[in-house]
Amino acid sequence: MMIPIPDKMKEVMAHEGVVAIVTQGIEGPHMVNTWNSYLRISPDGKLLVPVGYMHVTENNLAQNPRVLITLGTREVEGSHGPGTGFFVEGTGTVLDSGPTFDSTKATFPWARAVLEIKVTAAKQTL
Repeated sequence: MMIPIPDKMKEVMAHEGVVAIVTQGIEGPHMVNTWNSYLRISPDGKLLVPVGYMHVTENNLAQNPRVLITLGTREVEGSHGPGTGFFVEGTGTVLDSGPTFDSTKATFPWARAVLEIKVTAAKQTL
């Protein structure tokens, strides 16, 4: 079941930091990185990630839609002081056409697709 993205996570997304995206394929786990500043939220609450390369990620998701993400920044106050992050679970689909792709492409001209994630869990880690 998809959950709303927490406000604190939205705050983290507004500051720069590294995002790690993990998928599972036949050869095992695969990880790619992107930036907090590239993340967007769709009008219906899905997490959107512009896709430049990510071919292995796309192939993995075609077989197993489960995706794990971590993101964080030192710029947002956490539970114990400066800095916080999130561990996110969800299901992902790579889209290369349609309105979601078109709006992503307009913002990120280099994007060949968009990773659309239905967030099922988001846990603050710091």
